[in-house]
Amino acid sequence: MSENMTQNPDSGMGQKKGSFFRRNRSCPFSGSEAPKIDYKDVRLLSRFITERGKIMPSRITSVSTKKQRVLAQAIKRARFLALMPYVAE
Repeated sequence: MSENMTQNPDSGMGQKKGSFFRRNRSCPFSGSEAPKIDYKDVRLLSRFITERGKIMPSRITSVSTKKQRVLAQAIKRARFLALMPYVAE
């Protein structure tokens, strides 16, 4: 047998197939010094929408489930009061 036949093809990077590095991220709205979610704070809310105007999912922004619901409601209120756009121009 040749040397190429005995090597495992998945052992190229030294990791198992399908594994990846997961970084521990905490919610930006939890803690003592965390900002309060408010529909009038457009600068804070604009960090959590895409350039197209869509609300970013919590798996990207690392916001907890409970705070993601509050954040989405605040963004929708700000849109309704014309503080934020519904879509990009």
